[in-house]
Amino acid sequence: MTAFASKPFPWAEAMRFGFGVLRLAPREFWAMTPRELAQAIVAVRGVVAAPLDRAGLDELLRRFPDHDAGVTP
Repeated sequence: MTAFASKPFPWAEAMRFGFGVLRLAPREFWAMTPRELAQAIVAVRGVVAAPLDRAGLDELLRRFPDHDAGVTP
């Protein structure tokens, strides 16, 4: 397996969302492309932001410290 190997498509999660949340009939679900399903998920759940990484956290801590400079907590 190379560093660029892709993950398999998450069919179980896709089916749970398609059948359980969208309430699609099997014929409707299997007629969708993965891109169509992805857009339906975004329509229901909204765009998912990437998780905050360490650099992002450090930047937030720098911009918004827990205390004011010169004030003893």
